[in-house]
Amino acid sequence: MTERAAHPVAPVIPERYRHAVVPHIMVDDAAAAIAFYERAFGAREEFRLDAPGGGVLHAEISIGPSVLMLGDASVEATGAGPFAAPAALGGGTSVTLHVFVADVDALAERAEAAGAQILQPPTDMFHGDRTVILRDPSGHMWVFLTHLADLSEQELRSGLAASGI
Repeated sequence: MTERAAHPVAPVIPERYRHAVVPHIMVDDAAAAIAFYERAFGAREEFRLDAPGGGVLHAEISIGPSVLMLGDASVEATGAGPFAAPAALGGGTSVTLHVFVADVDALAERAEAAGAQILQPPTDMFHGDRTVILRDPSGHMWVFLTHLADLSEQELRSGLAASGI
C-alpha cells in the first residue's frame, strides 16, 4: 500500500453518481463472494434467495448507499443461459464496477487484507478523485473512489493532458 495522502474533508458524492444502474454480477460461489464483500468492502447483505437445489439464486448487498445484485452462475434454476462468471469467460470481464466511498485508502487496505488483488494503489487522479483499482477473488474488477474536488470540463481536459495518459 502507498502512504495515505492528507486531504481535507471530501465533498459529498457528485449528484450524477448517487443514483445509478444497479449491476448484477454472476459468480461461482455467491455465498463466499458475499462473505468476501462484507470483509473487504464493508458490504451488508440485504436479501438472499437460496435456490431449491442449493446455491444462491439471487442476493442483494449494499456497499455504502450502492446496491449490487449477485447470484451463482451455476444455479440451473435461473435458466440464465448466457450469464457466466469471469472464470467461465477465461478469467476476463468487460465490466468494471465503480463505487464512491468516504475513505478509499481504508477500503483498499481492508480489501487487500481480505484477498483482493490491488491493480492500482490509491492514487490522486487528474479527474479529482482518489482511486484504487482492484480485482476480487471472483475475477470482477472494481474501482473505488473518494471524491476530492469538483472540476470544470477545462480542468479535466488540462489534467488529462498533463497526466500523460
